[in-house]
Amino acid sequence: MNLAYRSGPYIERSRNMKLIKRNFLFFFFLVMVLIVPTSCRVNYTFTGASISANVKTVSISNFVNAASLVVPTLSRTLTEALKDYFTSQTNLTLVDHNGDLNLEGTITQYFVQPVAIQGNETAAMNRLSITVSVKFINRTDPKQNWETPVQFTRYLDYSSSLQLSSVQDGLIAGITEQLVQDIFNKAVVNW
Repeated sequence: MNLAYRSGPYIERSRNMKLIKRNFLFFFFLVMVLIVPTSCRVNYTFTGASISANVKTVSISNFVNAASLVVPTLSRTLTEALKDYFTSQTNLTLVDHNGDLNLEGTITQYFVQPVAIQGNETAAMNRLSITVSVKFINRTDPKQNWETPVQFTRYLDYSSSLQLSSVQDGLIAGITEQLVQDIFNKAVVNW
């Protein structure tokens, strides 16, 4: 084999081919970066929500409190928290009725039960649980509707040495936050 031949023009031609390949890949990548995002029809947010570009509005009806134990402020607290979350985490406009996305629901359960029973048969902790039933309608894509209401339940525990009335507001706030995230994820985060 003639090493003098391979060291001159052969190496130069190999360098030119590598440079051409590198430039081609760079321009191909650049074109893909510029074209692909403009052809997508779905909006994504940092929350993980995937909402179609033609969805512009959301309506959230006041949640009815049908629990056997009724806390007068619970319905409003949950409804307003859900409205706030949707408007802060998406670009949707909140409307009173007939939004592109519509949520309506009922608070079906609000109850306290003992947990963490001790040796002397007393509860060390109590658990406040809230269950809501939610119906979701997507007017732009009916395949995403929840035909039957979906139940969401969340709870928080508190010391049995405390009166429910002294910790109730904080517990409701924490449970509401969890319920709102569950409802939001079910409605617009398509995993």
